[in-house]
Amino acid sequence: MRIEQQPAYVLHARPYRETSLLLECLSREHGRLGVVARGVRGERARLRRAQLEPFQALRMDLLLRGEMATLTAVETVGTPTRLGGDAGLAGLYLNELVVRLTGRQDPSPPLFDAYALTLQRLAVEPSLAWTLRRFERDLLEATGYGLQLAHDADSGECLEPQASYRYEVEQGAVRCAASSPHAILGRDLLALEQDRMPDAAGLKALRDMIRRVIRFHLGGAELRAWRVLAMAVSKNQAGAAPPPAERLD
Repeated sequence: MRIEQQPAYVLHARPYRETSLLLECLSREHGRLGVVARGVRGERARLRRAQLEPFQALRMDLLLRGEMATLTAVETVGTPTRLGGDAGLAGLYLNELVVRLTGRQDPSPPLFDAYALTLQRLAVEPSLAWTLRRFERDLLEATGYGLQLAHDADSGECLEPQASYRYEVEQGAVRCAASSPHAILGRDLLALEQDRMPDAAGLKALRDMIRRVIRFHLGGAELRAWRVLAMAVSKNQAGAAPPPAERLD
């Protein structure tokens, strides 16, 4: 099947043979695709490696056969998104999340749009932590693992902002004592549901909750990016740490 002018982003690339690359790409209409980019690493390459950098909006022409597609043409769209420092690490975390939590050739235009919007946010918004929580929420929703953030899973009643809850992956929020392990305030769950940034403590509680959810859907596995983000935070703490609400992870 020929696919023409498909909006896409490169999530991951690794060398293949002498002059080619194996890519994992997120496309708007065909979901995540494995793509062979032939002859892009030599001096006389028809397609240039620089065109296939992460975070760059692309339009791809592809020949899809079975599990893999072959790249036949690519063009960049707009100005490249520049993500340096902590924002760049956060962008790589997005890429790993998409690769690990999505299947190939499972179309999800809402996920593609959320990814593109998140890259824009990482480039300009001060709170990287909040930007990541919003994307994690949207990714889980797009992949069928949506968070239940508005109602008590036991009673069906609306969450109470000052009450404490424990988030059970296969149920939702269940009321618990404030001293219970993994307790999170209703106001923080509601903030994520209503797209309102919580305070620093709320951001940390949401981070820990969502990591438990992601770990569950990965069968207990960890993400490499979590270790990288933790190292970046430790480095910041050793120097001049950013305000808590603006921490990377």
